[in-house]
Amino acid sequence: MSCQHTEKIDAPGWTEPAPDTTEGCYDCLAADEHVWAHLRICLECGHVACCDSSPHRHAAAHARADHHPVMRSFEPGETWRWCYLDERLV
Repeated sequence: MSCQHTEKIDAPGWTEPAPDTTEGCYDCLAADEHVWAHLRICLECGHVACCDSSPHRHAAAHARADHHPVMRSFEPGETWRWCYLDERLV
């Protein structure tokens, strides 16, 4: 199920942006911390950030600060997407 925030990423020809890191949460790594639980990738810019189960919740912070609401799990084998504005799977 999609939401209005997925129109761009569901459009024909859209390609997922390259991740800004494959080593872990970009923001945690920048702070020399390795405390993330799970990773998410922003489907607008490729920013990789930690989930809401992580202490810093960088994915949610990125969604709010950069107005990029839709992220996908960046865990191996997972493809589900989450909209932070609608607070639901999309």
